[in-house]
Amino acid sequence: MDSVTKSVLDKYLDRAVAGKNKYGTDMDRKDLHTGEWLQHLQEELMDATLYVEKLIQELEKHERVYKVN
Repeated sequence: MDSVTKSVLDKYLDRAVAGKNKYGTDMDRKDLHTGEWLQHLQEELMDATLYVEKLIQELEKHERVYKVN
């Protein structure tokens, strides 16, 4: 296995343990219906767009600083 794949798998395992500890359940839970899973996904993707926007703004700020100097 390559190092990148191993790194991602390790992070998935760490995240699974952290989620189980934090929420007391895992992805095998049966208490959510399809619509609720979709809502969770939508909220996670919305968060992801915020992270992308923040990084874009940071990159643009960094580029402006170095273009001026």
